[in-house]
Amino acid sequence: MFRRPALTFISSIAVAGLVLAGCGSEESPSSSGTAETSAPPPESTAVEIEPLTIQASFYPLAWMAERVGGDLVEVTNLSPPGSEPHDLELTPQSVAAIADADLVVFLSGFQPSVDDAIETAGTTSFDAAEFADLNRTLAEGDGHDHSHGAEGDGHDHSHEGEEDHKAEGDDKKAETDPHFWLDPTRLITVADAFADTLAEQQPAQADEFRANADEVIDQLKELDREVEEGLAECTSRDLVTSHAAFGYFAARYDFEPIGIAGLTTSEEPSAGRLAEVADFVRDNGVTTIYFETLVSPAIAETIAAETGASTDVLDPLEGLTDESQGSDYLEVMRANLANLRAGQPCP
Repeated sequence: MFRRPALTFISSIAVAGLVLAGCGSEESPSSSGTAETSAPPPESTAVEIEPLTIQASFYPLAWMAERVGGDLVEVTNLSPPGSEPHDLELTPQSVAAIADADLVVFLSGFQPSVDDAIETAGTTSFDAAEFADLNRTLAEGDGHDHSHGAEGDGHDHSHEGEEDHKAEGDDKKAETDPHFWLDPTRLITVADAFADTLAEQQPAQADEFRANADEVIDQLKELDREVEEGLAECTSRDLVTSHAAFGYFAARYDFEPIGIAGLTTSEEPSAGRLAEVADFVRDNGVTTIYFETLVSPAIAETIAAETGASTDVLDPLEGLTDESQGSDYLEVMRANLANLRAGQPCP
């Protein structure tokens, strides 16, 4: 009669042991070595950023956009390599690309087809004209910059007979010179503003855009310093070019710009204009007539043959070709510097 409690006590211990063993198994699932009891790793919260798609209307703006945007942008140049951007006519594919772009970088008034496509599509755009200070004009058809000596220029570009020449052109329609990028300090202003625009598009990457812009700005400041020092003591300050693209460059570095043709390369100079420039070359001892890579050198060669001057390349950097004297904006600008130092000439 006394064994039954003992058996009960022993049975209770055995049951308790089994319960404790089961509890230990639940608290240490990893000890079983089974995959089913392992906790899944946390999922990654990183978000991949799609680059901004940017359509740039011509080369200098495409170069600037690529440098400021870096890896965070994909830039397409709307002006095909070797083409004359003044005369750009957009293909249907280009019009569609403008409509689909995150951002279009352009210069209003320079390429009307781009202006029209942006207005039609309503695409977000960055207009370099708002920041480049386009304060130089040209009387239509005469190829002569009438804005030298403008406020802020700091240079006296007066020539004998200048007032008479201005009077002759007063009744002609004044055109705004678009070629601001040939003055690196104006391109600095545009690049700085473009970084702000990209930051508005992708605020999380604002610091990277700013760092890229600062690097570009430093490179342009160094270029400006090199050109200013390299051209400071040139013998001739008269700059005769095949078309009137170098007004801003001339104002920055104290030259007198004389364009044989007007602001666009498609504008043919009249016989009277050719004779006028030839007289200027002879009267002022000009030794070099400059032509460019995207158009025929025939006009420059004609003036040179009549006056005994030589010819050389001065690239307005409206686009790059296999004939360009460099692979990007900075290299071509330095090639221009070397050609000017030889042609002006400069010690």
